[in-house]
Amino acid sequence: MQSDVVRRIFSRFKLDNNFIAIVTTILSLAALVFFTVSAVNAAGVPLYWNAPLPGITLSLLQIFLLIALLIGVFWVSSRTKRFLFTTLLARSGLDRALQHAIAQIVGYAVLIIGIVVVLDNAGIHLGALTVFAGAVGVGVGFGLKNIASNFISGLLILAERPITIGDRIEVAGITGQVKQIRARSTVIMTNDGIAMIVPNEKFIDSPVTNWTYSDPRVRFRVSVGVAYGSDVNKVREALIAAAREHPATLSDPPPNAYLEKFGDSTIDFEVIAWSEKMSYKPRRFKSELNFLIEKHLREAGIEIPNPQRDLHIRDGVIKVKIVSERETREGSEA
Repeated sequence: MQSDVVRRIFSRFKLDNNFIAIVTTILSLAALVFFTVSAVNAAGVPLYWNAPLPGITLSLLQIFLLIALLIGVFWVSSRTKRFLFTTLLARSGLDRALQHAIAQIVGYAVLIIGIVVVLDNAGIHLGALTVFAGAVGVGVGFGLKNIASNFISGLLILAERPITIGDRIEVAGITGQVKQIRARSTVIMTNDGIAMIVPNEKFIDSPVTNWTYSDPRVRFRVSVGVAYGSDVNKVREALIAAAREHPATLSDPPPNAYLEKFGDSTIDFEVIAWSEKMSYKPRRFKSELNFLIEKHLREAGIEIPNPQRDLHIRDGVIKVKIVSERETREGSEA
């Protein structure tokens, strides 16, 4: 109940949800420690707030102050990142994705510098943490290897910008639009409306297809087969007209149609159409193009045939009887 009250209070300041969750958890633990110490003192066991704890030089009061300062560092980092992204950099004219990358990197820098300053002022010098840092290094090398790798990969993504927010990408069998680039993972929204959380390491060690990396225009290819004997020039005109009819097809570059090959049963064409809006819905765009192609070919009297095979008989005679539709129906009723 108290946590809900604290969340509502902090939410009025428009703080990050993750920051609010961390603060409420720390405050809950602090309240637990406070009541525990008070209970111990009430039981007659002396445990003073200002006295250094056994084994360390910090008192309970100093530890609570240190925790409060660290919370303040997280808050400053979060506010700095938000201020840069929504206010300062928004007026700079820089690319939106670059603004996000700069804000993230500055936020991490503020967080690291703030933690170092707070620990140093509390009397915890980083030089005294050499042994601890070595132990952490061993832990990172084994148990936390993937977390460290994903974090470093996230920094590389923000620095090199192979993907940016809003790009349509394909990675590790996942296709969708980039919604968020975080420290450890990236959020991709698929066309099914499902948010996929992809570790940042995948963008470094796996091939990434970025449909909108340098140009939002995407070329679509649709294969069509028509019957032998069709007027190929008439077919080409019908295919181009079908592509032009779609409102999302770009006029520059213009749509086109190519005669690809002479297949077993059909003359195979390929329709080329460029689109910018439909790069996020490629399946739908191809389907709508196929509907338009079928309509224009039907209106032009051009047939899309069934598969055909030529049968060559080396010897003997085969008797072929042509049966009318009425005879076929009467035979089935009998």
